[in-house]
Amino acid sequence: MARNHPVLTATETAYRQLPLALVRIVIGWHFLYEGWTKVISPGWTSGPYLRYASGPFAGIFHWMASNDGLVRVIDTLNIWGLVLVGLGLMMGVLTRASAGGGIALLALYYFAYPPLFGPVTNGVAEGQYLIVNKNLVELFALMVVFAYPAPTFGLGVLLSRLKARATAEVASPKEETAPKPMPALLESPTRRQLIYSMAGVPVLGGFVLAVLKKHGWKSFEEVHLAAKRNPGDTAVASATMKTFQFSTIRDLKGTLPYAKIGNLTLSRMILGGNLMGGWAHARDLIYVSKLVRAYHNKNKIFQTFDIAESCGVNTILTNPVLCSVINDYWRNGGKIQFISDCGGGDMLKMIQQSIDAGASACYLHGGIADGLVEGSKYDLIAAGLELIRKNGLPAGIGGHKLATIRGCVEKGLKPDFWMKTFHRVDYWSARQPESWQGIDWSKPDNIWCETPEGVAAYMKDLQQPWIAFKTLAAGAIEPKVGFKYAFESGADFICVGMYDFQIVDDVNIALDVLNGPLNRQRQWYA
Repeated sequence: MARNHPVLTATETAYRQLPLALVRIVIGWHFLYEGWTKVISPGWTSGPYLRYASGPFAGIFHWMASNDGLVRVIDTLNIWGLVLVGLGLMMGVLTRASAGGGIALLALYYFAYPPLFGPVTNGVAEGQYLIVNKNLVELFALMVVFAYPAPTFGLGVLLSRLKARATAEVASPKEETAPKPMPALLESPTRRQLIYSMAGVPVLGGFVLAVLKKHGWKSFEEVHLAAKRNPGDTAVASATMKTFQFSTIRDLKGTLPYAKIGNLTLSRMILGGNLMGGWAHARDLIYVSKLVRAYHNKNKIFQTFDIAESCGVNTILTNPVLCSVINDYWRNGGKIQFISDCGGGDMLKMIQQSIDAGASACYLHGGIADGLVEGSKYDLIAAGLELIRKNGLPAGIGGHKLATIRGCVEKGLKPDFWMKTFHRVDYWSARQPESWQGIDWSKPDNIWCETPEGVAAYMKDLQQPWIAFKTLAAGAIEPKVGFKYAFESGADFICVGMYDFQIVDDVNIALDVLNGPLNRQRQWYA
């Protein structure tokens, strides 16, 4: 016996569809944001994501990454697929097609990095629970959207009405006939129906404002100045505005060479973590610390890691404070390895914390080692090296002062590598103590290697690999000058703090230096 289902009113239908519409709209926001951030990110490419895919289907993704032409096609399809799916879901236009496209993209993301094949970390990884991860949750949510698109809250119904009415007017005979009942689709929408159908519009407006607030927008003054710029000008009105040319991955000249410390393979240039951790040296530029902290949100750090890997920089040297961010990057498919300086608290605890977080090597932070040597606490330095080595990692000693390195050598301490500040001192802000004129700077923020010639001479006789850091004196020295000086003076690796937009240029400069003539006296020890 057939059952008679109650006919729902328009209001009742709207109430039932509202939760489904909200799910659709917020997923649309996510897709649109993911796509748009890639549009505005210079040099973004899916290459590293494909290249480091894991799981049973990894071979397919690795094959995709091996063809530059195919990667460019994939980049375009991925970016604009995200944008169009996001717009369709948010506005309720071609909802089922948009949901289907989103399901396809999420399935690809899921199978590129199945949770069971991800890096093993201590505890539960946020967003990944064995087989289930965020991609899978959103994929199933889009399946619900595909089945129940909540058409009341979308422009799709309104556009269908307008199209149907236009078609009916063209097809109807011109002569007058007796009026007939009008199909529901051809009826003019009520004001409430119009409001429902426009539900995604204010959300899209909020999206635009949020993106502009986060990523900035051009002021009228900037646009006005840019309009007056002559072709070929690199600057307008001196300090008022400059135009910038960013190098992208396609401008890369080659891949950095690698060398080993023990069994650990490192790129000759290592990404420094100070900028991302918020330890920028500001000198007298008081706004720098706030600027760095504002710039380096997690998404920006991920982009920096991604570009570095694309350029062959396979290691970051950082403080344990970034361990959680690096672990999250790994869970999202990244592979960059990290050397920890083990700073930030009790040295032995920070060493163990770094090891537990997946560090590839550890060393005693320069400031810590300086203090231990000044206090003749060599036994604690030896204990730190022993703990690191007991866990199978290369162990290093860092120093801002040459006396730190010399003291450890004299006490018979032999690390697997040295970390030593090294840079020229002929830049304008390298004020030596005798020129401070009474300024009370116990730790002046302008110079980190007071006697580079003495450092080079002493390091020449040490047979452990040397990673030179502060090679650009915190941005005071041009890379082409600082890199060449460090490598010629005996450094086996250089650690360089870089913003995402500097990486390609710095790698190209390092390649030019390493591939060109080097007047190097010290033997390569890595």
